[in-house]
Amino acid sequence: MNTSAHPAHETPVPAAGDDAFSVVRLDTRDADDHASCLQHWKQRYDQLSAGSFNGRFDEYWFGDIQVFRERTNQVIHEVGSSWQGSLTVGVPVEVDGTGSFCGTPCGQDSIVTLTSDDELDYRTPRLHDIVAVTTDTQSFLDYAMRVEHRDLSAEIGKQRVIDATPEQAANLRGFLLTVLTSLEATPGLLRHHQMRKGLEQAIFGSLIAAITPADESARNTPHSRARQLIVGRAREYMSTHIDEPITVADLCTELQVSRRTLQYSFQDILNLNPVSFLRAMRLNGVRRELKRANPGTNHVADIAARWGFWHLSHFAADYKAMFGELPSDTLRQSARIHPASGFPVTV
Repeated sequence: MNTSAHPAHETPVPAAGDDAFSVVRLDTRDADDHASCLQHWKQRYDQLSAGSFNGRFDEYWFGDIQVFRERTNQVIHEVGSSWQGSLTVGVPVEVDGTGSFCGTPCGQDSIVTLTSDDELDYRTPRLHDIVAVTTDTQSFLDYAMRVEHRDLSAEIGKQRVIDATPEQAANLRGFLLTVLTSLEATPGLLRHHQMRKGLEQAIFGSLIAAITPADESARNTPHSRARQLIVGRAREYMSTHIDEPITVADLCTELQVSRRTLQYSFQDILNLNPVSFLRAMRLNGVRRELKRANPGTNHVADIAARWGFWHLSHFAADYKAMFGELPSDTLRQSARIHPASGFPVTV
């Protein structure tokens, strides 16, 4: 892991010695220095309004996902480009007035996009706070086609500012801020592959929901018999992978159906959405592992991360709601099997 705490004039560098993830957190006092914070972007920031500059930058990078938040207090003209083959989607957290993104006015509820083929041209409002994700374009488009059966390349086209509803913007904003809060609290859990996989899929799903036309009507869905077959095949797949943290995306890929089709099928046949069903299976997987674990050498957070739970407080609440006890209580009870072990901190 690389946790950067560089002076404002230094450029943060990628992680050394830990390829799983990197962290950059910086306070800046100069607009042009602030432009160098974002790893692997080529940018220049020119301050347009008068006054002392204050900025804050936070970034978490794992795999092909770069999640960042930047805050500035002056009108800035940003120009440059992102890293090759990337797509960026962002939404303001707080702005004072209206900005201009690639020639299009944007405000509090605007969702902005940028590809590596685009030239960044952004005049920010005086107070500007934005949270965004940059990811590999092809990975994201492949996910959208495989899981949602959506051609997002065609849907987004040349739009740099998406016509989203305030609700869509709020949902994306809230989700990405939750991601940053969770990663700030437990960045080391990104060392677990399933944690990174689950978080990447959650981010992709949130981005797709944010750029889905609000008036899109329900697409053709399978009839009842087909839905039964889909649920049956899904349960068969899950039963043969009972010790794996299966995701909705995994099921869509295996069954070659869209998330929407899977949703309707589970709701119709089991009166339960597939997300809830899979969460229950993963919670049971965590419980089995906690019951086998040695409290002196195992920790709840690591076991949860191995099962793809990236938000620990939500995980603990879901676990207690399901089983009537905290996951740390389950692990503590395994001390009967490992009497010489110590106890982890309650989660």
